[in-house]
Amino acid sequence: MTVYEGSPRGQGVRVAVVCGRFNDLITERLRTGALESLRAKGVDDASIVEVWVPGAFEIPLAAQRLASSGEVDAVVCLGAVIRGGTGHYEFVAGECASGIARVQLDTSIPVIFGVLTTENVEQALERSQPDASNKGAEAATTALEMVDLLRQLPKGER
Repeated sequence: MTVYEGSPRGQGVRVAVVCGRFNDLITERLRTGALESLRAKGVDDASIVEVWVPGAFEIPLAAQRLASSGEVDAVVCLGAVIRGGTGHYEFVAGECASGIARVQLDTSIPVIFGVLTTENVEQALERSQPDASNKGAEAATTALEMVDLLRQLPKGER
C-alpha cells in the first residue's frame, strides 16, 4: 500500500495571499495569521505575493489570474462574509466558495478557502484571533501541505 501525505514545508514554495478588504478588521487579522504561519514554516518574504481585492466576491478572479500565471505554487484566499439583514450574504459566500473551488480544479494549483462565513462579527473575531485558532494561519498551513502532497502524487493527464 502506498500512502501520500503532505507536510507544511515552506522552503522554496511561492505563495500568493489574496485578501478581501471588506470587513478589514477581520481580514487584516487573517492576513497576519497567514503571513506569520508561512514565515514560521520557512517561506521567504520574497516568495510571498500579497494581493488586496475589494471584497470576497472578487477573490476568485484574482486567485485565477495568480494560479494560472505559473508564478506561484499556491494561493491562499482570505475574506470575511458576515450575515446581514438581506440575502446578499448567501450570494457572496456561495459564489466566492464556488469560484475558489473552480479555480483550484481548473489550474491544479492549491487555492485554499480561508474566507470566514459567519453569522455575526463576534464569530468572525473568534476565528481571527492571534493564536492557534486563526483561520488565516490554518489556510496558509493547508496551502503548504497541499503543495507538498501534489508534488508527491502522480501527475494525471488533462
